[in-house]
Amino acid sequence: MHIAPLSPHDPTELGGYELLGRIGHGGMGQVYLGESPGGEPAAVKVIKPSVVDSETRLRFAQEVEVLKTVWGARIAALLDADTEADPPWLATEYIDGPDLSRHVTDNGPLPSLLTASLGATLAEALATVHKQGLLHRDLKPANVLLGPNGPKIIDFGLAVFAESSVSLTAPNTVVGTPSCMAPEQANGVKPLTGAVDVYALGAVLLFASSGHLPYQAANIHVLFHQVTDPATAPDLSGVPDELVPLLTAMLAHLPQDRPTLDDVVQQCRAVIEAQGFKVAQARRRLTTHTAAPTPATPQAPGEPLPAAGAATVPYTSEQEPAAGSSGEEPGAVATTLLLPPSGPEATPTLPVEPAPDAVPAGPGATTDSPTPQRADVPAAPSPAGTPAPTGPAGSRPRRVRHSAQARITAQRLRETYAARATF
Repeated sequence: MHIAPLSPHDPTELGGYELLGRIGHGGMGQVYLGESPGGEPAAVKVIKPSVVDSETRLRFAQEVEVLKTVWGARIAALLDADTEADPPWLATEYIDGPDLSRHVTDNGPLPSLLTASLGATLAEALATVHKQGLLHRDLKPANVLLGPNGPKIIDFGLAVFAESSVSLTAPNTVVGTPSCMAPEQANGVKPLTGAVDVYALGAVLLFASSGHLPYQAANIHVLFHQVTDPATAPDLSGVPDELVPLLTAMLAHLPQDRPTLDDVVQQCRAVIEAQGFKVAQARRRLTTHTAAPTPATPQAPGEPLPAAGAATVPYTSEQEPAAGSSGEEPGAVATTLLLPPSGPEATPTLPVEPAPDAVPAGPGATTDSPTPQRADVPAAPSPAGTPAPTGPAGSRPRRVRHSAQARITAQRLRETYAARATF
């Protein structure tokens, strides 16, 4: 993941978190990579001073209260927050990986096995959210981050308690992302039910498996008409045949015609098992396939930024598009990925000698993936008498980036281990 340097106007510390760089922005604020005094990374979300008013603070405080309530292995956890600070901020778990939108755009759609694994994982996560009396209401590809330990759901800024009559939006106002919005949500029906998240998950899985969303239009009014018109069927072109029945049901126009989240999990399991895999094996393949090639590292002072291309944690604005935002999909709520300009690689690499019989270790190692993408292999120690490279005096030591040879070596190690594994 790329991290842009702080601007002269950015704070360098908030609530005890040292801010290391920018990782996303939107119409309402900025997201920074922060670090706690103990070294814990965090995504620190800050409201812009220009939009801070009583209503914005109230909505921000609601988001914090929701994040205090929601929990789960596949949910980015709240770490800390201060809605009364100037500016208001909150810190959540930092996920080192691209969002689903960026991954599919850069690498193409996922095969049906991995899409089914993603579906089972996210459906189970949403079921946990629903058990806590909450609805996400804005699930979309940009709100699914593909971290080194699997996918996680972010951005509960629109989440509300199911059946709650409390709302911070004006009457007859629809808030969300139209291209992933259930028809009843687009029509302003209240109260909403868990079926809206089932529909949104269907849209996410459609995008993951085909590279496009259920409805596409250049005009927001046309898009809303397509979503709310029962005679206009969602576009399922490019979806693998084994996923068509499930996605057709999840994207049904009427909420009562959609499966429950438990049904979605079971149908995704059936797709996985029909291909001869166990669910845990499919999950490992998904994680290996989507894992970022290198860990995120803030740029050292004076160090050129790497080439652009990796995604950042998105910041979603419910009010206005960010300046310069091209938009994730037609009619979407503004989501901007801040990518730095390309530049030469400045950090030296250390050689790694091949060792075919070694067993890889660390969070990136798996036993059933033929094409791993990560290479978490430590560099060989410096020869005796050769001092290790160091940075400028007083600066933090830089992490050594893996060379192409190191990645090749890591791949050979994992393939060797996978071939000898018993499962």
